[in-house]
Amino acid sequence: MSRWRCVLHYMVGAGSSKGMEGEGISPDAVRILLHANLMKRDETDGSPVITRQGFQFLLLDTQAQVWHFMLQYLDTCEARGLNLPECLSMLFQLSFSTLGRDYSSEGLSPGLLTFLQHLREFGLVYQRKRKEGRFYPTRLAHNITSKNASHATTLAQDQESNATKDKGYIIVETNYRVYAYTDSNLQVALLGLFTELLYRFPNLVVGVLTRDSVRQAFRGGITAEQIISYLEQHAHPTMLTVEQTINTKSSLPPTVVDQIKLWENERNRFTYTEGVVYNQFLSQADFITLRDYAQSIGVMIWQNERIRTMVVTKNGHDDVKKFWKRYSKGGS
Repeated sequence: MSRWRCVLHYMVGAGSSKGMEGEGISPDAVRILLHANLMKRDETDGSPVITRQGFQFLLLDTQAQVWHFMLQYLDTCEARGLNLPECLSMLFQLSFSTLGRDYSSEGLSPGLLTFLQHLREFGLVYQRKRKEGRFYPTRLAHNITSKNASHATTLAQDQESNATKDKGYIIVETNYRVYAYTDSNLQVALLGLFTELLYRFPNLVVGVLTRDSVRQAFRGGITAEQIISYLEQHAHPTMLTVEQTINTKSSLPPTVVDQIKLWENERNRFTYTEGVVYNQFLSQADFITLRDYAQSIGVMIWQNERIRTMVVTKNGHDDVKKFWKRYSKGGS
């Protein structure tokens, strides 16, 4: 498994410094994932977890993924003590190199040698041994700036599963069952971010969309729209045929789409607004006067006449306070 695929495996099955098949990724790779906000530290145990941006990143094609990742790396060059123009120049030179040809690392500055090792860790160059004086640019480096690389496969089509390379592989039923015709560990792990996986067979994975599994994805920053978009993007041709006959906009069952959105809305039932509390009024007249003024200038958030308490917006606090001082002095 390529080193780049290890990085992607780590994102969808994180929790340790190893990918899903036991191949480790470097601390530098983890550092870039955190710096790019593709992953974040979990608030409970501090382990890296995928973010909303990370999920969107996994939906990009390989060329776009590598380019975005390297841009984030270059953003940290100065903090690493590396020369940014020097690193950028080498990266572009690699993109114009000959695939399969070896190149010598002799004559490279210490900074570029460090940069070369980082590229090796990310899968952009290949070296048999760390201290070997020759290296081979990989297809990732070769295609990083190439216009002709737009055919690069997406994550869900990334060289692991030729059977599903050019077609959708996911079937979603009205009972929330999900059938994925794939043997790709990456595809399975990606589904597992928002699906409760039940069974796995050769070339087939069975799961179910549950309230808990989808809400777990929401807690990680993944949105309902992203989940729906992913399922639609990889819908099996059979689903497209069935849904087109009833002229729906989505290839997914409407009940499933609506339920995923409802589960997200459960988390958005409360809205938070900063405000300032006014209470302990000496008379009902004082309360009504100040309340009416706050309402007239549109800064009232909440009020209860019975307990003589009101809340105004933080921005409106100064105006209300000034009015109250004038009123208290009898100048209103």
